[in-house]
Amino acid sequence: MSDESRILAGILFLSLVTVETGGLYLVKLWKDAAGATPFQIGFARAGHAHAGVLLVLGLLCQLYVDQAGLADGWAWVARSGVPVAAILMPAGFFAASMGRGRTQPNGFIAMVFAGGAAMAVGLATLGVGLLTV
Repeated sequence: MSDESRILAGILFLSLVTVETGGLYLVKLWKDAAGATPFQIGFARAGHAHAGVLLVLGLLCQLYVDQAGLADGWAWVARSGVPVAAILMPAGFFAASMGRGRTQPNGFIAMVFAGGAAMAVGLATLGVGLLTV
């Protein structure tokens, strides 16, 4: 495993601990909605779920990037696309639902779409790299 993949994998594993502690917030919402609307509770759940799943997917990608034979720049794209999405998408869900009594997303919802684009580019780069080795 390259140093880049190893270091990023270590960061991603440590990041999973923050997702775990974020689950405490969801338990609080479940026990007492704390003034949150159903929309906000749903977006909190979506943000939390996306964070965990995308971090695990990002870890999986690290195992394959070094096998894809990609040039340094393309390897960086393949290595970082999903981890970038693991930041942008959950942040977008949480930020888009901020504010007392909110029932619809605000402009921060664009972060969810930006994260989806980063993930698509990273996964496509990795997939093409693996198919053309």
